[in-house]
Amino acid sequence: MNSEDEISQLEPQKPVYLELNFQIVCAISLIAVLGVSSVTPAFPGLAKALNVKPQNLGLLVTAFTLPSLMLGPVIGVLADRIGRKKIIVPSLILFGIAGTACGFARDFNLLLFLRLLQGIGAASLLSLSTTLIGDLYTGARRMTAMGYNASVSSIGTASYPTIGGALATLGWFYPFMLPIIAIPIGLLVFFALNNPEPKGDRNLKEYLKNAAKILKNRRLFGLFIASSANFVLLYGAYVTYFPQLINDTFKAPPSLIGILLSSVSVAIIISSSQLGRLATRFPATNLIQASFILYALALFIVPFMPSIWFLLIPTTIFGMGLGLGFPSIQTLLADLAPREYLATILSVNGTFFGLGQTLGPVLMGVAFGFGGINSVFYTGVGFAILIFFVFRYFTCTKA
Repeated sequence: MNSEDEISQLEPQKPVYLELNFQIVCAISLIAVLGVSSVTPAFPGLAKALNVKPQNLGLLVTAFTLPSLMLGPVIGVLADRIGRKKIIVPSLILFGIAGTACGFARDFNLLLFLRLLQGIGAASLLSLSTTLIGDLYTGARRMTAMGYNASVSSIGTASYPTIGGALATLGWFYPFMLPIIAIPIGLLVFFALNNPEPKGDRNLKEYLKNAAKILKNRRLFGLFIASSANFVLLYGAYVTYFPQLINDTFKAPPSLIGILLSSVSVAIIISSSQLGRLATRFPATNLIQASFILYALALFIVPFMPSIWFLLIPTTIFGMGLGLGFPSIQTLLADLAPREYLATILSVNGTFFGLGQTLGPVLMGVAFGFGGINSVFYTGVGFAILIFFVFRYFTCTKA
């Protein structure tokens, strides 16, 4: 332990959420989750105004998420070699400019191009916000910071559809202008964020060789699988087909479906805010395993709920699983990765959860085609149990 670490342990530390560095990280995370949930309420009005077929609206999401899937490892290598700020600040500025420009587009092809540019800006934000937490904190404070950051992200995810929907009543293009707030946040990162930056003087060939060796760690691979599985279940069973079940079974209006979807975020906020305390009693691997048990339980009971408000039971259980599992995965990745390779490891993880976002709806769509809506949730149960054992296999054996 060096002298700085010893001094920092002796000095009283204020709560994580009161530190300016952490507040800036949370602001970055809020921008990272802004790009999709805030604009989807505007899609029906957009389709009518621009004469777009409804089946093509999904391209607005694909164009935005594709860069994250493709650029993740490249962003990580750059952030480890030239510094976090040199990636985050331009990313926020690009996100803000391209995103705001979408509000002025009146041609669908131009809108798709601007969404692609905005997605390039967004590609680094989620993984590098987590990287900053790994840079700034260690031990229980790192787990606490990860939990609080997940809570803040969930607040954004829950509130953005409401904000976007309200703005969309004024015009379909107004929600697309929300990204303008990324520009002042970029300036705040540049002038106010005080974080350790990598030296950036290593040989690239040697760096890539060493990074490849680190990525062969079986525990890291187990965490990548678990991270991807989170998004397979979230985007496949929950985001895509849970609303369909509510509509088919209970004939609920869109507003009520939105409330039920948001209830997951409430559960995430509550459970993830307690991670710091739970980390002192349980290893992160146990919390991740528990999350997949909660996913399986939640998805199993969905088809048996007798009335629409009973669906709050599985949504709460599912949200608890997300609140325990995802930030615990991020924390373990930060613990296992050497600091000089931290952004690379977390950006590779970002590629895996992008893969989960992409494959989840496809996998559950196949299940729906074979057995109807209930088979989606039973497939999710089997998938969650499978990942539970796969994760144990990779993480309970030393690399």
